[in-house]
Amino acid sequence: MRNILLVKEIYFEAFRNLGNFLIKNYLQMYAWFCFVLIGVAIFAFIFRASTGFAFQ
Repeated sequence: MRNILLVKEIYFEAFRNLGNFLIKNYLQMYAWFCFVLIGVAIFAFIFRASTGFAFQ
C-alpha cells in the first residue's frame, strides 16, 4: 500500500509541475505574439504616414 501511495504522489507532483511549465510557456509565447502584432501595427502606421496617406 505504501508503494502505491508513493507512486501516486510522484505522479501528482509531476503533473503539477507540468501544468505550471505549460502555462508559463504559453503565456510567454502569447506575450511575444502580442508584441509582434503591436510592432506590425506601428510599422503600418509609420509606413502610411510616411507615404502621404490622408487620414480623414
